Amino acid sequence: MFVHKTTYRDRKGRTQETSKFYVDFSTATGTRCRLPAFADRKASEGLGRMIERMVALRAAGESLPLDMQRWLEALPDSVRTALAKFGLIDGARLAAGRTLAEHLDGWRAFLLSSGNTEKHVDTSLSHVRKIAKAGRFITWTDVTAAAVVDYLNEQRTSGTSARTVNSHLQSVKAFAKWMCKDGRATASPLAYLTGQNARADRRRVRRALAADEISALLAATQQEPERHGMTGQERALLYRLAIETGLRASELASLSRESFSLAANPPTVTVAAGYSKHRRDDTLPLREATAAELKPVVGKLLPGERIFRLQACPRYAEMLHADLDAARAAWLEEAKAPKERERREESDFLKAEDSAGRVIDFHSLRGTCASLLAAANVHPRVAQSLMRHSTVDLTMSYYTSVYGEQQVDAVERLPDFGAADSKKQRREATA
Repeated sequence: MFVHKTTYRDRKGRTQETSKFYVDFSTATGTRCRLPAFADRKASEGLGRMIERMVALRAAGESLPLDMQRWLEALPDSVRTALAKFGLIDGARLAAGRTLAEHLDGWRAFLLSSGNTEKHVDTSLSHVRKIAKAGRFITWTDVTAAAVVDYLNEQRTSGTSARTVNSHLQSVKAFAKWMCKDGRATASPLAYLTGQNARADRRRVRRALAADEISALLAATQQEPERHGMTGQERALLYRLAIETGLRASELASLSRESFSLAANPPTVTVAAGYSKHRRDDTLPLREATAAELKPVVGKLLPGERIFRLQACPRYAEMLHADLDAARAAWLEEAKAPKERERREESDFLKAEDSAGRVIDFHSLRGTCASLLAAANVHPRVAQSLMRHSTVDLTMSYYTSVYGEQQVDAVERLPDFGAADSKKQRREATA
């Protein structure tokens, strides 16, 4: 390897010396290469020495040490491009010199092209940017597992739930995995990190509505005035459809005239792939009685018109809570006897938050669907299919509540051990 300046002829034919030095070197295969370096001789010589190290490592089949990776990141793009052209670094090392912000732009484009919703993409990028800011990650090689763990532990210490912390970890690990798959990195430093036990730290525990609560809610809501741009009848139909299908709020908001096949056998509702969480068309059966109630409503819609005006109501829980309060008030008024009134007031019936701290929000209607399926002894795999969950465990563990009467019924089904003991004692006494 040697460093030198070369000459060239300008437009007037005069011999001129280049402003930059050049590094001449040989690759492991003996190929002679010339690389434009810097205007400073010492900097160019330093580049030459690093290139010699790279050639030796390449010949030995060894990976680049961390100090050399960081050195590569600091090089101008033109130098890294030339090194890649000579086969001294691969595409991953060439990409590693870009800032993390540039890589995140690429990841965003990939996520959107893969069919993810903008909300999901923005949330994922927000998670990674928060971690990058806390860890002071500027380039890819700045990313370390220790810094990520420090950030996550700090979040837990400050009171952030395990579920939220796991969501941040999932996002940054997905980004790291994409870096490797896209050829921008050779390995993920976060691959071995695992999430925390979210089940042991559930901050928001939802409860399912019981059948009598649902009946009272739907009956009272139909008589209520307009709220959030929807009549009482529209809201009652919305709640009923949410409970019977398990559809999410965003999926319900997407339903239009074309979403329903009410004359089919059985009648169905379809969520288009663009609105489904799994990015595929999801078709679910409807109860005949519900289809009959939907027919006159859907029949009045114009092509493409949405059945529910949920776009004007971003706070779905607020709307549901108002109807729950109205339904509970009507239920309390039905009690004429003072003792019955007192009993009802102490009850959790139709309360948005019960005495155990469990809450009802709009997503609770989806959990209510799963719980009712379980109470009806629907096979777990069938319930999983209707709920469109990836695993049976998700359906059974997170979305299914056990109603009190189910526990009572289960206990009553146990053998009467007391009766068996009495018979045994009588037999022994007469022996």
